[in-house]
Amino acid sequence: MLKYTVQTTFILLMLVACQQTEHPAGRPNVLLIMVDDLNDWTAYLGGHPQAKTPNIDVLANRGMAFTNAHSNSPLCGPSRSSMLTGLRPSTSGVYFHIQDKSLVNQVRNGDLKAKLLPDYFAKNGYKTMGVGKVFHLGDQARVFNQYGGYCDFDPRPEEHFVYDPVWFDKPPGTSTDWGAYPAHDSLTFDQQIADWTMARLEEQHDKPFFMVTGFMRPHVPWYVPQKWLDAFNSDSIQTPAYLPEDWKDVPEIGKKITEWPAMPDMDWMLEESRWEDAVKAYLASMYFVDYQIGRVLKKLESSPYAENTIVVLVSDHGYHLGEKGLFQKGTLWERSSHIPMIWAGRGIKSAKTDEPVSLLDVYPTLAKICELIPPDHLEGNSLLPLLQGEKSGRDYSVVTTYGPNNHSVFYENWHYIRYNDGSEELYDLKEDEHEWVNLLSDNKKHSSVDQLVQLLPNVNEPNHVHSHNSAVPYFTNE
Repeated sequence: MLKYTVQTTFILLMLVACQQTEHPAGRPNVLLIMVDDLNDWTAYLGGHPQAKTPNIDVLANRGMAFTNAHSNSPLCGPSRSSMLTGLRPSTSGVYFHIQDKSLVNQVRNGDLKAKLLPDYFAKNGYKTMGVGKVFHLGDQARVFNQYGGYCDFDPRPEEHFVYDPVWFDKPPGTSTDWGAYPAHDSLTFDQQIADWTMARLEEQHDKPFFMVTGFMRPHVPWYVPQKWLDAFNSDSIQTPAYLPEDWKDVPEIGKKITEWPAMPDMDWMLEESRWEDAVKAYLASMYFVDYQIGRVLKKLESSPYAENTIVVLVSDHGYHLGEKGLFQKGTLWERSSHIPMIWAGRGIKSAKTDEPVSLLDVYPTLAKICELIPPDHLEGNSLLPLLQGEKSGRDYSVVTTYGPNNHSVFYENWHYIRYNDGSEELYDLKEDEHEWVNLLSDNKKHSSVDQLVQLLPNVNEPNHVHSHNSAVPYFTNE
C-alpha cells in the first residue's frame, strides 16, 4: 500500500511538473516593435498625405489600430521608463532621461515599487529577447535573457551635411541633420536590427518568447540611403500647417519648457529654404523603417510562430516638423504625444478605435492577453476588451507628462494642459486640430475645465536624482 502511495505521489508530481512546463509554452509569444520618434504621420493615421508606410498599414488593417494613442512623456527616456515599469512619470519621478543601470537598480532594489516588463515575463516562464533601442540606451543593464545590441544612430558621415548647432554658436544637444547616407541598407543599424530579429524567428525556442525590437529611425539624424529619398519628389513636398502668431496665447512657462536651443528654428528653415528638405528626410526615414518592419513581419508570417504571436507596434512619442514653428519633441501639444499603436494576433479584432489610450496601457494589456496575473503596481488599464471588440466599461482619458507637475490630458474632443505654475491651455481638437486657439487665454473660463482637472495625476513626485534633461535650460536650471 505504501509502495502504491509513493508511486502515485511520484506520478502526480510528474504530471504537475509537466503541466507547469507545458502551460507557459501554450501561451502566446509577444513581438513588441518600438519605433523611435515616429509621429502620427503614418498613412493609416492620415497624418501626412505623402507618407509611405505600407507595412505598418497592412498590420493596422489586420489588427486593432488605435487612432488616439499617446505617449506617457514626450521624450525618449521617460517614455520608455514609464512603459517598461508601468508607472506614470509623476509616480516614479523619472521625468527625463535616466541611465538604464540606474533605472534597473532602482527597480530591483525596491526604491521604485515596480517590476520591469521583461523581468515580469521572464518570471512567468518566457524567454526574453531584445535588440536595438528598448530602454533609452538599449539594454545596458542586461535585463533581457538575450540582447542583440545595435542601439546607436550610426553610421554617420565624418561631417554634418546640413545642420550642426555648433555652426551657429548654439550649444550641443542634438544630432539633427539629414542626407543620403550610408550607401546601402545593409550598412544601417536598423537593417541589422531587423536581421537579428528575423534570425531569432528562425530558431526553435523551448519557451514562449517575449521579444522587443527597437528601431532607431526616424530619430535624428535623418540619414538613409539615397533610394529612400528618391521616393519623394522634392518639388512637391507638403509642409505642415503653420501659424506664425500661434504663440501669442501660450503661457510663458509653455514657451520655457519647450525652449531647446540646439534645435533648428523656423526662421533658419525658411531663410535657408530647408523646411521641405527636412520634411522629405523625415518621410524617407519613415519609409525606410517601415520597410524593415515589413521584413520582420514577413519573416514572422513564414515562421512556426505566426499563429501564436501577439504583435504590438508603438512609438515612444511624436515629433514636430514645423508645427508651432518647432523641429523637435519635448512639448505637451498633441504633435509631441500622438503616436501609432497597433495590436494584432490571435483573438484580436480587426478594426479601428478612437478611444484615447497610452503607452501606460501596454504592460497590463500584455499581461492579460498572455493570461498572466498583472502586478499590483500598474497604473495603466488593460485594453483587452477593446482588442476583442467589446466595450471596456470605463471612461477613457490619458495623461502625458513633461517635467514635474506639467501635464497634458486628452479626453473626448478636449486637450487640456496644466503647468506647474497653474497656467492652462485648452483646445477643442474637433474644431481646432492644429491647436491654434487656446480657449483659456487671457484668464477665460470654460465649462469643461473642472471635469478635466479631476483627470490630472494625484501624485507628483519630485524629479528623481538620476533623471536629467540638460538640453532645455528651464529644466537644467530648476
